[in-house]
Amino acid sequence: MAAPIASVGPAAARTAAAGAQELGAYRPALSLLASLFFMWGFITVINNTLLPHLRSVFDLDYTQTTLIESVWFIAYFVASIPAAKLIARVGYQRALVIGLGIMAAGTFGMVLASREVSYAITLTALFVIASGITLLQVAANPYVAVVGPAESASARLNLVQAFNSLGTTLAPLFGGYLILGRSTSGNAAAGTVLTPAERLADAQSVQLPYLIVAALLIVLAVVIARFPLPAIGGAAPVKAGRVSGSLWRHRNLVFGVPAIFIYLIAEIGVSNLFISFVAQPEIGDLTHAQAARYLFLLWGGMMIGRFVGSYLMQSRPAERVLAGAAVGACAVMLVAAFATGQVAMWALIAVGLFHAIMFPTIFTLGIRGLGPLTEKGAGLLIMAIAGGSLVVVQGWAADRFGLQNSFLITAACELYVLFYAAWGCRTPRAA
Repeated sequence: MAAPIASVGPAAARTAAAGAQELGAYRPALSLLASLFFMWGFITVINNTLLPHLRSVFDLDYTQTTLIESVWFIAYFVASIPAAKLIARVGYQRALVIGLGIMAAGTFGMVLASREVSYAITLTALFVIASGITLLQVAANPYVAVVGPAESASARLNLVQAFNSLGTTLAPLFGGYLILGRSTSGNAAAGTVLTPAERLADAQSVQLPYLIVAALLIVLAVVIARFPLPAIGGAAPVKAGRVSGSLWRHRNLVFGVPAIFIYLIAEIGVSNLFISFVAQPEIGDLTHAQAARYLFLLWGGMMIGRFVGSYLMQSRPAERVLAGAAVGACAVMLVAAFATGQVAMWALIAVGLFHAIMFPTIFTLGIRGLGPLTEKGAGLLIMAIAGGSLVVVQGWAADRFGLQNSFLITAACELYVLFYAAWGCRTPRAA
């Protein structure tokens, strides 16, 4: 990179150096934001170990079990617009602190739900936690995307999202040990029916992990409240009256919103049903606690995939890398749907590697070229995370057509991501 700068003269070199210095000024803030990405990934994936646990405690079928996660993602749809308005009113830093406070309140709600053994309180508490995460998502994703050069936005967001994947990788170990490992259902064979006393004891096993999470959220909120988070003009909310043009003229956004929506159906369907799938006798024949250790590998693959994707996008177009990931994800999901035993189990684990770059890459391709409309476009893309709520459809399919056959829905979702990468993400300049 040094040679081109030198060849265009001292003025250009000074400009480039200034840009690098400006980007360096944001690195401490990005490092702190990475901790937020870690935390919301960690809490989200605790649900993957929580769901089979709650399925035993409340004696739920797959539809009722996935409804729990649907409520979680409905919060993204409900809370996204209020979150954007709150950020415009109080600013990014205060909004992040408020989001962490909302999440902490929800975790205390989970402790209450475990005491009362209440399905309704559980749904409410998870909705509150997800609303807090929505606020963090609406603030942090566009912030990271505009910190540096537009052409490296996908690589930068993939890099920071890798810390989100670190959280999702560690969460199954945390939940597997403190929830499934300390419960009767987590150590019993698949299909075991619990006694009322065992259900009560299992319900109360979630108190310690959620108290730990609440403490961490409060500490992180205090740190962010005291941190000198820099304001970024490009990331600031734009008032509607000062913005001209229509979002619907940007094809990359119009097709990007359903791409996020559909991708989330795939990601959440895999992660939520993973433990139940690999625990089946014809697949892995494992207890839920043992299966949680393999879920660690699924999310670990996503973490590795994001680091690899960030590296690849430094020399290759983001849409080309996304297309390759979509093809790979579709292939392994077909294997998971039709194979049996270890082959099917490892195919489902492998999808994490291909899913890794999808959300951050679709997000940055979706807001590419929006200019002053970036904030509104980002809000729509975050709202599309509500697609995860349709995981209940896969739960319904699993009840009626078999758990393994339900993964054909996931394979179909990957095909839309391929369409978006090949054509839907093109901007007028690139078309």
